[in-house]
Amino acid sequence: MSRLATLLSLFGLLLVAACGGQGGGSPAASRDGKDWPGYGGDYTERHFSPLTQINAENIGQLGLVWSHDIDVMPSAQTAPVAVDGVLYFGAGHSVVHALDAKTGTELWRYDPEAPQKAGEKLRSAWGIRGIAYGEGRIYTGTVDGRLIALDAKSGKLLWSSMTIEANDGRYVSGPPTFFNGKVIIGHGGGDFAPVRGYVTAYDAKTGKQVWRFYTVPGDPAKGFEDETQAMAAKTWKGEWWKYGGGGTAWNAITFDPKYNRIYIGTGNGTPWNQKIRSPGGGDNLFVCSIVALDADTGKYVWHYQINPGETWDYNAAMDITLADLPVEGKTRPVILHAPKNGFFYVIDRETGKLISAEKFVKNVTWADRIDIKTGRPVENPAARFPDGKPFTVFPSPVGAHSVEAMSFNPGTGLVYLNAIEQGRVYADPPGDLSQWKFAPGQVINNGVGAPPPGSKVEPGNTNTLLAWDPVKQKPAWSVALPGFKNGATMATAGNLVFQGNVSGELAAYDGKSGKKIWSFDAQNGIMAQPISYEVDGVQYVTVIASWRASTEMGPGLSWDYRQQKRRVLTFALNGKAKLPAADLTRMPYQLDPAFRIDPAKAERGRALVGAHCALCHGSGLKAGGAAPDLRRSPVPVDPAAFDAVVREGALVPNGMPGFPEIPAADLELMQHYIRSEARAAASGKAPATATPASASEGIR
Repeated sequence: MSRLATLLSLFGLLLVAACGGQGGGSPAASRDGKDWPGYGGDYTERHFSPLTQINAENIGQLGLVWSHDIDVMPSAQTAPVAVDGVLYFGAGHSVVHALDAKTGTELWRYDPEAPQKAGEKLRSAWGIRGIAYGEGRIYTGTVDGRLIALDAKSGKLLWSSMTIEANDGRYVSGPPTFFNGKVIIGHGGGDFAPVRGYVTAYDAKTGKQVWRFYTVPGDPAKGFEDETQAMAAKTWKGEWWKYGGGGTAWNAITFDPKYNRIYIGTGNGTPWNQKIRSPGGGDNLFVCSIVALDADTGKYVWHYQINPGETWDYNAAMDITLADLPVEGKTRPVILHAPKNGFFYVIDRETGKLISAEKFVKNVTWADRIDIKTGRPVENPAARFPDGKPFTVFPSPVGAHSVEAMSFNPGTGLVYLNAIEQGRVYADPPGDLSQWKFAPGQVINNGVGAPPPGSKVEPGNTNTLLAWDPVKQKPAWSVALPGFKNGATMATAGNLVFQGNVSGELAAYDGKSGKKIWSFDAQNGIMAQPISYEVDGVQYVTVIASWRASTEMGPGLSWDYRQQKRRVLTFALNGKAKLPAADLTRMPYQLDPAFRIDPAKAERGRALVGAHCALCHGSGLKAGGAAPDLRRSPVPVDPAAFDAVVREGALVPNGMPGFPEIPAADLELMQHYIRSEARAAASGKAPATATPASASEGIR
């Protein structure tokens, strides 16, 4: 071997060591774009491919190579991973598939039978959103709380670790993160039960717990796990531990090999309304924060709190993207973060200090600005609805940027994300807040009251594909999109931005100008981010077409749960494959003319459906694709079938949770409401009953 070759070899080994072991033990492979081993691509979580075979000049030649129909319910909103010519993805509730990346041939699948084991945790309505690869193993979480390792070649179960406790309200829906021979997972649940958040790191080979970090403090009478928890407890008031506290890390977890740290993005407080969980205020650490931990020990390093003492569900669980940007004439390692609250943050990775923050959507009413010296928001006092006085807050709990991933192209220097303009009227629930309790059987338990009758939020629901310059903290360009929410993005070094949308289109845009330069009719909405990888010298782009939303994204913008085709779609230059013709015929409304609707019963049923069903079946029963349209379903027409599904859990394997606590008499009231909505829809008339109170919380 020549001296030059030896030096290059040593440099390559040092590069691998410095990058921290992401992917299949070879981060250099993931960085050159041949593989896509994690949710965000490589460890930077940029959702960026450095491949250039497909580019803005030849994108017109991009065509479908193969498609694979997914027969797993209820949805497939997941992002795939690709390693060594094999494509892996989870569908429904963590049913993991392995396909030949060149042909789409199924190699194996593994079903953890999570719905049957989940119990009430199934009511969260989330399927798995992503999986991870590391050192020959596939990792996935399950809704019932397991973290599972599978052999990547065979699909054989290697180990399974329960990350939560039975009947504790927690569940897992987000992607695991592989790093340094470990795999880390968080959980959700803060909207449903008295949950205290944490993240747990496990040995990637054995599944043995290595460390755990709690994101909010527990009951002081039981002692604190460490000094960090004692410090955090000083920022809470009242008996917060009785409500759990929240701060769940249900999505964003990023590994930084430069500093050997884990960054976690934490969720809202539990319940949302701070007047209930922490009367008297306080910052409530570490809700709605980015927390830096030592990757080896899980010890606290620093934190930056996006929303101190938050009360609007403005969680910080959106992407935590690593980048190197010029700041005051110097290149600095930074975090790029666009959470729900409408501000785009650039944060120093070494210290956690705020560098800059600006509004990336037009309507932000909860705060005027972020004070750079203190790092704290300058809030509008009225936004906390003092004395219970309602206030229209922008953004809504859906967020100015939601869970659909953003991407960052270091070549253009731009971040690409789905930016949402939507508001909501906030108010306290009726009654004495000190007596508020979690409502048994109610899906959403957030401590926020229903908007007053007749409330209307203006301006209405819109969204754009936004290209944001994080150095200038200004938009570079934007493209108006249909409805009010669309899919995740992927950027490539070929000056491309890929995004799916609610109308069933996969589109590619010029990354510098925003011009749409290619599109494909996917015959279904697309929420998941595309990925790109290389096999035998050919660059591929893969995305999963599946639309999981509880309600319509706009008038007529929805996909029928039963009719939509959930598919893996894979593209390459000169692809010639075609999709079969789509049959978009929906089932008719089930009118049942012999059924006599009692308006009083229908009104009582409206409240029950809002409490138990709207999260999946939609606002005003205008289902968006996450679950069947009950107005068209034959199940509620038949009392025996309705009872079997709702109370006895007959469709649990399909992802429909059981509600055995609902009295049989209440099912009759719900039937009256469903029948009234079906007849109103069929006649084109407005329904006699109002929209379920919990509708806006179900659109996530």
